[in-house]
Formats: sequence, C-alpha cells, structure tokens
Amino acid sequence: MELLNKFKIKPNDISLYETAFSHTSYSNENGVKSYERLEFLGDAVLELLMSEFLYKSNKYDEGEMTKIRAHYVCETANYEYSIKLGLNEYLKLGKGEEENGGKYRKAIVSDIFESFLGALYLDQGLATTKKFFNDYIVPLIENHEIDFFDDYKSILQEFVQTDKKSLEYKLINEEGPSHNKKFTVEVIIDGIVYGHGTSHSKKSAEQAAAKDALKKAQKGRLIWEEHMK
Repeated sequence: MELLNKFKIKPNDISLYETAFSHTSYSNENGVKSYERLEFLGDAVLELLMSEFLYKSNKYDEGEMTKIRAHYVCETANYEYSIKLGLNEYLKLGKGEEENGGKYRKAIVSDIFESFLGALYLDQGLATTKKFFNDYIVPLIENHEIDFFDDYKSILQEFVQTDKKSLEYKLINEEGPSHNKKFTVEVIIDGIVYGHGTSHSKKSAEQAAAKDALKKAQKGRLIWEEHMK
C-alpha cells in the first residue's frame, strides 16, 4: 500500500490496513470486514496518546487538559488529521457512497483516522504507533496547522445577537462533479459581506465563512477566544 510506504511502515499484516479503509458500504457490497471495530480500538489509542502528550507538556492542570483534549480528539480534529495525511484518498466505498462524495464526508473521513490508528497499533505495537503520532500529529498541533473548533456559526450568531444585527448565509457558487462538488458561501451581516467560505458541503462552507467573518471582527475574535479557553 502506497500510504504505508509514505509513512515508512513495513506491515506485518496488510489485511489490517485494508480493513481500516473499508467503509460499511464497501463491506456490504464485497463481503469483507468494515473498519468499525478498528475505529473503536483506535479511539482509545488516540485518547491515550493525546493524554500523554498533554501531560508531558507540563503546561496545563487537569481541567485544562480535559478541555483541550476534547478539542484535539473529536470528529473535527480527526477529519483534519485524515485530510492532512491524505488518508481519505485510500477509502474504499460502495458505489453509491462513492458517487455521493464519501471521500470528503466528515464523519467517514474522521472515522478512518481512528481505524488507521487501530490497525497500526495491532500491527506494529504501541511504541511504533506513538512514534507515528509524535512524527505526524504533534507537529500539526504545535504548528497550528489545523483547526480544532467546529462551530464558528454559533459564535458568530452570539456576536451578531449582542449587537442586534441581521445575519444571512448566501450560496454564491457551486461547481464540480456530483461526487466532488465545491460550494462557496458568503456571510452577510446587516447587508455587508463579512466573509467567504468554500468546502465540499454547504454546511462546512458556511462554517468556513463564519470563521472568516470572525477573523475580521475584533469583538468576534474576543468571543471566539473566550470559547476556546
């Protein structure tokens, strides 16, 4: 598997990785195992590795570590890890799921990060899995290369309600084939365009637009920072 070469992993059991990328739709059509059991295991492995990382940083007390871990171990964060590492390109999907853009569906892409960790743990052991985590995930966190927060719309709504302003999201462009569409949305506050966002779903494009708007509004940034504490 090309992905394993990329990460310099020499598999003992390649079937584990094949299963890690097999969605239930593919499993049902081809009579093979799906990634669900590996996802369950990988979730526990990820929580352990993230907990150790935060503990050894010596920067946070227990309450802070719990809150930060919740940001780093969640659907949004796992989705970002998968996209950054290119895991979604190796997804095996049923025909219908493939045509409906499953390779970019947040829940699925998030799942395979955990299932991949589960496969890696079973195949290579904890030490190698920890090295993979430290080599490829920790830098994304420390360099702020990915976004761990997923509800910018709610924060922007709070910002707008405080000032009694109107808020609207408008779809301004839609392009690409049905299995890989891109949507561009603009967010309008009191008739003024404050931000734009582009993504593979309208919902995530709206979130991106809200994030863009918050970056341009000082008060919005203060509300955002308060939520992230």
